[in-house]
Amino acid sequence: MSLDGSLEKLRREGHIVIVGASIAGLRAAETLRAEGFTGTLTMIGDEPNEPYDRPPLSKQVLLGRVPVDHTRLPRRRTLDARWRLGVAATGLDLAARRVHLADGDAVDYDRLLITTGVRARPWPNELEAELDGVFVLRTSDDAARLHRRLNAGPHRVLVIGAGFTGSEIASACRERGLDVTVAERGAAPLVGALGGVVGEVAASLQREHGVDLRCGVTVTGLEGDSAGRLRRAHLSDGSTVEVEVAVVCLGATRNTEWLASSGLGAGPRGIACDAGCRAFDVRGIVTDDVFVAGDVARSPHPLFGYQFLSLEHWGNAVEQAETAAHNMISASSDRRPHVWTPSFWSAQFGVNIKSVGVPPMADEIIVTQGSLAERRFVAAYGFQGRIIAAVAFDQAKWLEFYQRQIEQAAPFPPEFATVDRRPEGMHPVPAEFPDPSMPSHGPTVTLSGHSPSERRISFTPLRA
Repeated sequence: MSLDGSLEKLRREGHIVIVGASIAGLRAAETLRAEGFTGTLTMIGDEPNEPYDRPPLSKQVLLGRVPVDHTRLPRRRTLDARWRLGVAATGLDLAARRVHLADGDAVDYDRLLITTGVRARPWPNELEAELDGVFVLRTSDDAARLHRRLNAGPHRVLVIGAGFTGSEIASACRERGLDVTVAERGAAPLVGALGGVVGEVAASLQREHGVDLRCGVTVTGLEGDSAGRLRRAHLSDGSTVEVEVAVVCLGATRNTEWLASSGLGAGPRGIACDAGCRAFDVRGIVTDDVFVAGDVARSPHPLFGYQFLSLEHWGNAVEQAETAAHNMISASSDRRPHVWTPSFWSAQFGVNIKSVGVPPMADEIIVTQGSLAERRFVAAYGFQGRIIAAVAFDQAKWLEFYQRQIEQAAPFPPEFATVDRRPEGMHPVPAEFPDPSMPSHGPTVTLSGHSPSERRISFTPLRA
């Protein structure tokens, strides 16, 4: 469909296909209808379920407070869409404007939005991954299976990886009264997302709640009995742990493999797109009929040196999807950029943790309110003399203020006097993030350079 005078025809009669029946896909579809798109709308999803909310899966669902079938996302409006659920997209023909599906069918489009998100990275040893008792947690089906197993009262649960998901699972296990061991290859929990200073606070929090936290170690093998049931785990320090359940929390893999031969700029870090959510091809040339949103998107942000960011954030998925949907059916002069400031929250061990900005970009940190020792504080992150992030433990009321500081490129250290006059809040210290070139399962924000056609970055973990 050409661009000269055909926009109204697209809005009236066009066919828009959304691959990825996620929260991003659903909110984009609702926005399209709200902004006047009356053509054909097709929703394609590899899961058989309609879009549902993922954050409760590692929290309320595992605790039994919310049934997994109650996580379905509410509808803002009637969609009048064709749903193709339980069938994955397997290929994309850019020239023909056609999406190929796993059942052999193909769907043509005038505009395409990709919201395929991420999936849990599995245990790398396939035979060990198939043991009865080895789980991942990403989908509602994953959560239902893990909830049933925790209800059976295993004598010990092993959580492999102490990023946000792993830490939330460990918290739920302790709240249920289950013994839990956490194995983390980094120096502390959350170190990839929030750095070593805050990671040490998270470590003490876990240990005080009875978690057997083991940092600086990897799981080298999972062992089962003759019936194929998980019985123990072997660690890199030579120790073993007797366990009945192991939850693999090694981060996420972006669902881009189906685009490998499509010609789009898609790779392990996501699909490169411009600030208007239009996808780049492998030559770095922007397309005008393929858009991207949500966890799978990799887009430049002016606040962070125009580096491409990949964000695993609920709020980002919603806002980017709404922006993409608006731009898909708008003239170029009416399109708007997606410049959402990253934010993230987690509830674990009785503490509400929230961050804003891009902490992994920082080289320094300073406590500006509260106290690390009391686990009630705000810390600001700095990079090259400006504030680029902040994190709050049970002090979320301050985050809106720090978001404005980030958006205004305020200087670091902050020019205002800190509330906390104790030594830990007086001067910046190194933020202690791990080497960014090393594989990490912790960050919810990934910086991946300035080139939309960069495809050399890969992640192939051999161990936890």
